[in-house]
Amino acid sequence: PLTPTAIAKRHAEDHLRYYERYRGLAFTSLVLGTVYGPHQDPLAGGVVGAMTARLLLGEPAIVTGDGNQTRDFVFVDDAVHAFSLAADRGEGRTLNIGTGVESSVNGVLRMLCGITQFSEPPQTGPLPTGEVRRSVLDNEAAERELGWKPWTHLEDGLRETVAYLRSTLPG
Repeated sequence: PLTPTAIAKRHAEDHLRYYERYRGLAFTSLVLGTVYGPHQDPLAGGVVGAMTARLLLGEPAIVTGDGNQTRDFVFVDDAVHAFSLAADRGEGRTLNIGTGVESSVNGVLRMLCGITQFSEPPQTGPLPTGEVRRSVLDNEAAERELGWKPWTHLEDGLRETVAYLRSTLPG
């Protein structure tokens, strides 16, 4: 694990394995990419929600570091579908839920600027200590074992996110 959040998730998974071994509790653990979409709180730290809200409010997005850090952005509906498929399976497995596509923060911002028609350059800030530079997930096991694969392309999911936030933000 590369971040405190990842360490905590790994710890929770170790608890699941304990209960599987000693109590017979069956489980499937899902490791999620960077989930985004409608109903994401733009103040809660998600990069897509935060950048989208700022653009819609007429403010430049804030990009930390050089913006070339990458994530595997998975649309919320696709992630929920994975949970629904995994709910009936308890094989003691950990499965990655992502798109298998590595997208940079700068690339996502370019798409959001195109969708929102915002043209000002972003504000920049320092890269947080411990920030992961690259993240992409291999979802082959989820496809094989759950029959799951993402169906929402990044730009389509961003459009849906923008539409939702446009309808809910003040102004």
